[in-house]
Amino acid sequence: MGRYKGPVCRQCRREGEKLFLKGKRCISPKCAMEEGRHPDPPGPKHFGRHQMSDYKVQLREKQKARRIYRIPENQFYNYYELVARKKGVTGDNLFKVLESRLDNVVYRLGFGSSRVHARQLVSHGHFTVNGKKVNLPSYLLKAGDVVQVKDNKRRKSPFKEMTVISNKECRYGWLTVDYANLQGTLNHLPEMNELDHTVMPSLIVEFYSR
Repeated sequence: MGRYKGPVCRQCRREGEKLFLKGKRCISPKCAMEEGRHPDPPGPKHFGRHQMSDYKVQLREKQKARRIYRIPENQFYNYYELVARKKGVTGDNLFKVLESRLDNVVYRLGFGSSRVHARQLVSHGHFTVNGKKVNLPSYLLKAGDVVQVKDNKRRKSPFKEMTVISNKECRYGWLTVDYANLQGTLNHLPEMNELDHTVMPSLIVEFYSR
């Protein structure tokens, strides 16, 4: 199955909450999930009470995570299989892998307005990791890795405006950002209580364990 190319606001409506897929639009009155617009689920309207089965609850949670990180099903399942073989809590380890993706770190550092934008910047070769050019969005970072905008890309938008920022810190405790030098560091892989979404990893594990 190919990557979803339809209206991304439709995905937020399907999950019933903001997934912050369109950058600044998601925090503006134009967001489809704002009161007074059309936050109802897409498709035919069904009235009455509908009971959610355990399978459907687990499926919706898995789909929500996939849509937040903008990852196709086969790649998401491969990540699950990778962490299922490791020690520790499988669900927590899954999100540590997802958060360590280069495109996600670029987004978290504020260099991209959304994960899609961050993925595009990475694919176009705008960043280095520990001094080496990396243009693979799915590249997995390790604690201590330094992500920096390449010297020949610093004068391009959206980076040229960032160099004048001197006292702004990254809102995420597992990252450190230096906008003056356009670089950021992954201090450690985040724990679930440090993340800002409502996904329940245990339901995803239950879905794949069926």
